[in-house]
Amino acid sequence: MTRRPSPRLGAYLLLGVAGLFTGAALGRPEPVILLAPALLAALVALALVEDPELSIDVALQRDRLLEGHDAELTIRLLSPRPVRWLELAIGLPPGLVAHDSSRVLGLRLQPGVQRHVSVGVSPQRWGIYRVDQIAVRIRDRFGFFAFETAMDPGLALRVFPRPEALRRVLRPAATQASAGNEVSRRLGEGIEFAGVRPHVPGDEIRRVNWRISSRRSELHVNELHPERSTDVVILLDTFTDVPGTAQPSSLATAVRAANGIADHYLRRRDRVGLIAFGGSIRWLVPSMGLGQSYRIVDTLIGAQAAASFVWKGVDLIPPRSLPAKALVIALTPLVDVRTVEALLDLRGRGFDLAVIEVSPEALLPPPGDDLDGAIRRLWAMQRELLRDRFGQVGVPVVVWSSGASLEAALEEVRAFRRHGRPALA
Repeated sequence: MTRRPSPRLGAYLLLGVAGLFTGAALGRPEPVILLAPALLAALVALALVEDPELSIDVALQRDRLLEGHDAELTIRLLSPRPVRWLELAIGLPPGLVAHDSSRVLGLRLQPGVQRHVSVGVSPQRWGIYRVDQIAVRIRDRFGFFAFETAMDPGLALRVFPRPEALRRVLRPAATQASAGNEVSRRLGEGIEFAGVRPHVPGDEIRRVNWRISSRRSELHVNELHPERSTDVVILLDTFTDVPGTAQPSSLATAVRAANGIADHYLRRRDRVGLIAFGGSIRWLVPSMGLGQSYRIVDTLIGAQAAASFVWKGVDLIPPRSLPAKALVIALTPLVDVRTVEALLDLRGRGFDLAVIEVSPEALLPPPGDDLDGAIRRLWAMQRELLRDRFGQVGVPVVVWSSGASLEAALEEVRAFRRHGRPALA
């Protein structure tokens, strides 16, 4: 611990020395008698002062929790000698709030008795919160010295985003060769009925439809759709994060949507990958299972917008993270031109692409004057032209914001894919 003398010690020493010199100069004992106790108290404090021996242990009751839940920070203090007054200050990162709104506590410690201090904390949103500073100050019995120390407990609280509830997700334009739960558009071995056709040499007897064959006086067989797996890649735009006044920011909204979409596909036993495309590019190769779910959530809570002026394109994304025939679902505010060009490049390469636009317009404050309103209308027209540009190449773009139904946004995508421009080959 660092020993720091208090201003009182200097004042007592100065007063005592001044009393001695004044009494000696005047030849009178009154100044000495009056001020000598201050000097004596300071000298006794200097002789008896001892550095405190304090043991501090900091722990989190839970280091992983779902958004909307609270955590508890426990601090255990132990001293072999009595501590008459101890000040404990807890440094919390932005977004992590103590329940009692007080992060400075005053305590007394009995010798050899462990003292437990519990502080409830509430995260304001998903993310990784690091508790990296605990400061302690102890004063001696005379109040002449303060012993200070600061420690880094190295604790991290990981708050997972609450996923958006979904009943249906998008059906890919093409499936993979491996077995899964998605009904393929092609014909083959499966359990989903596709139609009936006349029998040809080589057809299996078990596929004969005897009811229709008896009516038409010739053999007919059932055609079936096989069940295949799906590769889904969620592309999260981390170039920009549009802050909101009364709503979560665009990136926070996109992360919740990405978590819900990934969770739904993984429960269907599809392979899901993730690409955080922005100032720094992070990716997860498509995979399935509970382990992939944890990896996706860990990547999502670490996603943040990083300022970068470097042009970045699809070529920087590893090919393994974008397998052929994968369905790419992009979550983006469509603000950065690099994201727009990368998405159009993906479409040009033949990927099945759908864009969910996390509306930045819903996050902006109302226009301040007529000029601001005119500029806002021109910007809205420009964004509408951008959506038409995607629509002309067969990419659905749906506008979605926090508080709106993601299920309804996905239904708009499904409607476009049913009646819109056919997908590229």
